[in-house]
Amino acid sequence: MNKSGTAVLRAWGLGLLSALVALCAHPAWAQSGTSQRPAKVETVGKGKTPAAKPPGKNTAKQAPRSSVKKAAVAKPRAAAVRKGAPKRVAGKKKPRRAQATAGSGLRVKRRASVPVRLSFGQIQGLRATNDPLDLASSVALVVDLDTDEVLFSKNSDAVLPIASITKLMTALVVTEAGLPLDEMLTVTPLDAAVRAGSRTRLYAGNRLTRGEMLHLALMASENRAAHVLGRTYPGGLNAFVAAMNDKALTLGMIDTQYVEPTGLSSDNQSSAHDLSLLVKAASEHPILRELSTMPTAMVPLGRKQVQFRNTNGLVHNPEWDIGLQKTGYISAAGRCVVMQTELAGRKLIMVLLDSAGKYSRIGDAERLRKWLSETRLLPSRPDLPALPDLADLKKLQSIGLPAGLGLQALPAVIGPTSQAGSVLPSALLPSAQGR
Repeated sequence: MNKSGTAVLRAWGLGLLSALVALCAHPAWAQSGTSQRPAKVETVGKGKTPAAKPPGKNTAKQAPRSSVKKAAVAKPRAAAVRKGAPKRVAGKKKPRRAQATAGSGLRVKRRASVPVRLSFGQIQGLRATNDPLDLASSVALVVDLDTDEVLFSKNSDAVLPIASITKLMTALVVTEAGLPLDEMLTVTPLDAAVRAGSRTRLYAGNRLTRGEMLHLALMASENRAAHVLGRTYPGGLNAFVAAMNDKALTLGMIDTQYVEPTGLSSDNQSSAHDLSLLVKAASEHPILRELSTMPTAMVPLGRKQVQFRNTNGLVHNPEWDIGLQKTGYISAAGRCVVMQTELAGRKLIMVLLDSAGKYSRIGDAERLRKWLSETRLLPSRPDLPALPDLADLKKLQSIGLPAGLGLQALPAVIGPTSQAGSVLPSALLPSAQGR
């Protein structure tokens, strides 16, 4: 080999050696080696150098930046820890976030306020009407079923939405039309599109008999069942609504109108006086009395039996003898209830409309029952003279009337009439005076 070739080879070897030295001096190459890097020495003060940290702490090898980024991306989201977040200690609860309040410097998140819907009775100021029993209902009426005597009245001529009380007329029209109650009816998508109210168990495709639909509409106030009854009426829904209004006129309900069979529309309106006529007419049908007052019922829906409950809690109360009832509620009508009940052997009709709270209509009914039982519910016999008043009772006490017997106790001691035809307590009859 000549001198020129030797020089070239030597130059190539020196270049290769320089490249290897440069490669070994690169930080990434140095960090990937097996030897530990010397501890970093920081200057503390002037001319003082602390000892290196012991090799047991913070001696983990650092990966290149590129590999660190890849590891951060591959880390599960649940395991990621926010920078600066406090570490959780086992056994301690996670501290609550500071609530944003006015003046705290935090942004206050406000929810959109939902406007309160006023009932028609509130808008008309009917709830401000005073009455002796301080009822929460805007409208109240108690009528004797047999004599039509009005025992209690409060805004009884006010025309208001009646909500699901509408279903009582729906049931009356279906019953008097004589349609077969065992005919199978199917809930269609049109029926299912009806707003169900608070809850429903009927959906498109469910099949029940007309009698079962009638039962659910009266007892459980199922809106879709009532819509099915109206849709399957001869002539369709429009013909059914027309029949409802015709029946109202026949009964003398001159302040009543219906636009659909469920009561969801606030355009279904009536007065307490008109509704008392409806209750009286519906009470003449035993099937309506039975279906409306059953506490519960098991109805087959598909492959399972579903339990439905009565919307009127008073049917479970043994102190009430209810022959027919229907409840109702929409925001425009408030809480409503109509009933035919019997107290002390006297059949009465109760109507309560536009009650304020969820249970206030039940509370008002209890107040009326107690008031009627204690003060007003006396036997009404137009063919007999009036009962003696308190002044006469004081005179009668001297001739045998039991001491302490007041006017409120008279109904309990009414006995047969004397020969003169006057009503006397049993203690004053001639046979009793000789005891």
